[in-house]
Amino acid sequence: MQVLSNATVAFMDDETAGYRLVERTSIAIEGDRIAWISAGADLPASYGNAPSRDLEGRLVTPGLIDCHTHIVYGGDRAREFEMRLEGAGYEEIARAGGGILSSVRNTREASEEELLALALPRVDTLLREGVTTLEIKSGYGLDIASELKMLRVARRIGELRPVHVVTTWLAAHALPPEFKDDRAGYIDQVVIAGMDQGHAQGLIDAVDGFCEGIAFSAEEMARIFDHARTLGLPVKLHAEQLSDLHGAAMAAEHGALSADHLEYLGADGIAAMAKAGTVAVLLPGAFYTLRETQYPPLQALRDAGVAIALATDSNPGTSPLTSILLTMNMGATLFRMTPAECLRGVTLNAARALGLADRGVIAPGARADLAIWNIKHPAELSYRIGFNPLHARIFGGQLV
Repeated sequence: MQVLSNATVAFMDDETAGYRLVERTSIAIEGDRIAWISAGADLPASYGNAPSRDLEGRLVTPGLIDCHTHIVYGGDRAREFEMRLEGAGYEEIARAGGGILSSVRNTREASEEELLALALPRVDTLLREGVTTLEIKSGYGLDIASELKMLRVARRIGELRPVHVVTTWLAAHALPPEFKDDRAGYIDQVVIAGMDQGHAQGLIDAVDGFCEGIAFSAEEMARIFDHARTLGLPVKLHAEQLSDLHGAAMAAEHGALSADHLEYLGADGIAAMAKAGTVAVLLPGAFYTLRETQYPPLQALRDAGVAIALATDSNPGTSPLTSILLTMNMGATLFRMTPAECLRGVTLNAARALGLADRGVIAPGARADLAIWNIKHPAELSYRIGFNPLHARIFGGQLV
């Protein structure tokens, strides 16, 4: 048992769309759970002898949650980035071995130890910014062995670092060269068959896919989601990033936890997401890197009451971003989200996007995953660029 006293707490709950800031608050922690919150009142006498840490008025938020990453992969795409800025087009980059297939090649060739060694520094950067829960997708193997290898590495990250890792099966990310003329075969022999194997091995927490003209159709993804349902696995979808294929509506009809990207999301998708409670995960890092001009329909999502989350989309090609704080700033500056929406987007709403009801809030019974900041007001988390005010991180009740 321990007590955090004299805290300024940002309660991210459903009582208000903004912050509910309460000064001089004490938080009692038992094990990995929040047991009691004083909210300005005295703690019960039973906590009187518990070890106490005076936070001296520092801001306390829920531990931050990065609910969409591809942070396990081999190699990098820096040369491709350079070529694009030198004027090279898609075909020239592809002929030079660039694009997603270069990440596939490097990931297939890397051992688990190599992938782990590459991923850990990226993960550590996020943890130093207050992240306590991290989603990690497969999707750069595109064969069963390599996809499962990625998820084993993701599980090991959760064992080696004080962070909760949620794993997502994303074999439906792209079509590998060996199946370029057999889309149905790839879905049956790799996506679905691999899903069965990964589920049997306890490696898959959710199923995702890329619904786009350069990837998979809504009809193909519906087949994959139908199979996920038979295994009891929740689903989510990369949708409407480059065009409107109505993937978000299809995903919502399948009870998807989230639909992500959404720059080209239409009214039908918004209505379906609102009805199903599907979270909109916005990814400003990819928007920035690709220099997009089509903005996600933020106001329409607000008007429909769709919960909005933010994530890094950390990946080697379209969002080489490993800063959740910069993601919040991008959400504010690029998408015009309010700082309060940005904080909700990486706490409460990010937890909902992962189907986790026990975090993203500071409340009795919630996991004691907290971030303690050397600031007084939450707006500073979205306001500053390249500045990390984290004082300490509490994961499962332990100061780390």
